[in-house]
Amino acid sequence: MTLARLSALAYILSVCAATAATLQSSPYAPVEVSCDTSIQLVRKADGLSQNETEWLGKRDNHTKEALKTFLEGATSSYSNNSLIARLFSDDSNVPRVAVACSGGGYRAMLSGAGMLAAMDDRTEGANEHGLGGLLQATTYLAGLSGGSWLVGSLAYNNWTSVQEIIDHTSEATSIWNITASLASLGGINSSLTNETWSTIMSDVDSKQQAGYVVTITDYWGRALSYGFFPNAADGGVASQWSSLRDNDIFRDGEMPFPISVADFRSPNTATTYSNSTIFEFNPFEMGSWDESLHAFTDLKYLGTNVFNGVPVTKGRCVTGFDNVGFVIGTSSSLFSPMMSPAIGILLNEGPLATIFTKAMGNDSNDVANYSPNPFRGIDLGSSGLEIFSSDDYLFLADGGEDGETIPLAPLLQKDREVDVIFAFDNSADTTHGWPNGSALVNTYKRQFTPQGRGMPFPHIPSPEEFVQLHLNERPVFFGCDANSLSDLEHVPPLVIYVPNAHYSFNSNQSTFKLAYDERERLGLIRNGFEAMTRRNLTEDVSFPGCVACAIMRRQQERLDEPLPEECSKCFANYCWDNIASNVTGNGWSNSSYFLSSTSGSTITLAPTSSTGLLSSSSASFTRTTSIHQNAARRSEQTTYNIRPLIVMVCLLIVVSCNV
Repeated sequence: MTLARLSALAYILSVCAATAATLQSSPYAPVEVSCDTSIQLVRKADGLSQNETEWLGKRDNHTKEALKTFLEGATSSYSNNSLIARLFSDDSNVPRVAVACSGGGYRAMLSGAGMLAAMDDRTEGANEHGLGGLLQATTYLAGLSGGSWLVGSLAYNNWTSVQEIIDHTSEATSIWNITASLASLGGINSSLTNETWSTIMSDVDSKQQAGYVVTITDYWGRALSYGFFPNAADGGVASQWSSLRDNDIFRDGEMPFPISVADFRSPNTATTYSNSTIFEFNPFEMGSWDESLHAFTDLKYLGTNVFNGVPVTKGRCVTGFDNVGFVIGTSSSLFSPMMSPAIGILLNEGPLATIFTKAMGNDSNDVANYSPNPFRGIDLGSSGLEIFSSDDYLFLADGGEDGETIPLAPLLQKDREVDVIFAFDNSADTTHGWPNGSALVNTYKRQFTPQGRGMPFPHIPSPEEFVQLHLNERPVFFGCDANSLSDLEHVPPLVIYVPNAHYSFNSNQSTFKLAYDERERLGLIRNGFEAMTRRNLTEDVSFPGCVACAIMRRQQERLDEPLPEECSKCFANYCWDNIASNVTGNGWSNSSYFLSSTSGSTITLAPTSSTGLLSSSSASFTRTTSIHQNAARRSEQTTYNIRPLIVMVCLLIVVSCNV
């Protein structure tokens, strides 16, 4: 046996021994509590919940003034601003804004953070060089996989800002300190890594000892949490997704409504846009709008053994199942593809590789297991999928497994009355890791399937056309003309598509990259800010006004109000139909870069603007890196190291034996 193998086995034994020594009850384990004897935990998805409806009334009071301020500022030079006055003369005319953050691992989290920062008036430079104030005017904020990490990080750190995170990024306890890989959570301090992992294993074991099935997603979510909630005890082990309803900032409507998205995936089946059941987690509920389920359950009481929405033991419910890390881990539970690239490299098809492959061969290990099934025994109707009512287990996986890597479905619900969706696309569709619009295409196609009924979406070009017309290189508007959407079930929201593209940083990082040093983190955030703002408005100073036109468009059409002349010019430049008819050659491409026609990897950069939040003059980006961080980076110089995989193999062995 080689020295490397002996070291690996010693590491496994040290972690397992530490876990055995510290085995005790953990807040991660759900607990039984008293509840009303007449409680009903499941409802049909025939509209918004009463809780969400009441919350919207509070949020609307905040978004109305924020949106009016943004629209007036963005269109201050317009020849006619009567439309704004008309919109805000009646609350029913005020546009509703939503944001959807795509998946794509840490790349999506960090790039999406920059995009979101450009909309946040708490961000330095966002008001002058971006779209500051729009986040304050946003009602819904949805995330999927890496996008869910972004949404969860902000929402469950007391609605902190990206600027605040940047200001403290050099601190050891900063949010998104992901310099070390997940399995090296202590950085160069191996003792701290062992201690942290033994705590994680003890947490998950407590859940199992309490009678609940655990999978790799439990470990995955707990490990992720240490990078997202570093200031909470043991990485937020006692934090629940439903606990946000008790947070003053959320309860008073001072932040958007966070939604995390996952897909149902039955063992031994494939998931596509045509057969997937899309689940959402919001602070009040978990469930699906899709015809296959069309029901929601109270998130707070997940883990309760129920039949037809009623606790089997009257007056006894369970709380604590909806751990924040478990929810965002569920949304990103695409475990097998994430680990497989390293197997051959590290294990050389040896015994550990065999164990790893065998463990991952169990389909129930790389998904999240929500059991007892909260929908067991409900009446699904003629369109329902029987497994949701008959099975004891509910299996959920990465929200992008069906190819819809932007979480649009929750925002397309007619009852939510969304007028415009900002769709952040940090997917890696092309050979070189850039988006090509596939997520939008799949959402568009889904509306014509039984599962997509009631969720119309604007017409979208093919991925090939996306690339050919350079639609994946700068913001594009879809669905600008409601009259052209008359063939759809009803008029959907207008979509402002914002793709990841190269501005000042190589932002096409691998989804499987599980460690980012400070320079890389700040580089991705800065690049995302520039993608959202047309390079700090240096490429188009009129862009905020064009965004304002897109936000007002649906209500302007409904009210049959005249469109400002400047808006017509904006739509000619940004709406897909006009682009498709007017583009010639490379004239519409993102002027910040172009790809070589031979290799597709040569990047030519234009001079980077020094304006805006993420400028070279910003103190946030000129901090001196500590000696400790430099040492940590040196330990991560290789693309993969043996310890992360060995730890995960150990966990998989444990899970394999227990499931």
